[in-house]
Amino acid sequence: MSLHRTDITILPIHGKTPRIHDSAFIAPGCRIIGDVEIGPDASIWYNCVIRADVNRIVIGARSNIQDGTVVHCDSPKEGRPEGHPTLIGEDVLIGHMAMVHGCVLADRAFVGLGSIVMDGCTIESDGMLAAGALLTPGKVIGSRQLWTGRPAKYLRDLPDKALAEMQKGVASYVENGRFHRAALEAAG
Repeated sequence: MSLHRTDITILPIHGKTPRIHDSAFIAPGCRIIGDVEIGPDASIWYNCVIRADVNRIVIGARSNIQDGTVVHCDSPKEGRPEGHPTLIGEDVLIGHMAMVHGCVLADRAFVGLGSIVMDGCTIESDGMLAAGALLTPGKVIGSRQLWTGRPAKYLRDLPDKALAEMQKGVASYVENGRFHRAALEAAG
């Protein structure tokens, strides 16, 4: 990946520089700022903002942050000196135009398109926040649970078939990231 492309911003701030694995795909239009770590085969799609200027953001292997998504973190505060970093595990799917702020998304979590995950929230492994949902501060989506609505509430447990489909989505995004990288390199 070329860090010198004019259509991608990778910006150090407060002495912290983004650390991006060589196999990660970073699409044009992305802004990656500060204390960010992006793991192997992760993909950050077109026009995403990953801004770790007041805390840290970690994005695990094979996770994907889809087009137009904003990922931020929460600064330290009185009573919470560590603030809320944003910690995204491995094999996580985050849909288009989501907002993810100061939360934990465990391995294989799913955030639907246009959803909002607020400070102090956790989506446990194999948990899903439906498209357009709002997970208010401090809520926890349990493993294999589906939550939906504004504000989001538990709807039902996810069957094995839904979990398998999410993992197919992860594999598809890893492969698609490779195709997009090759297309961009060929275009010059």
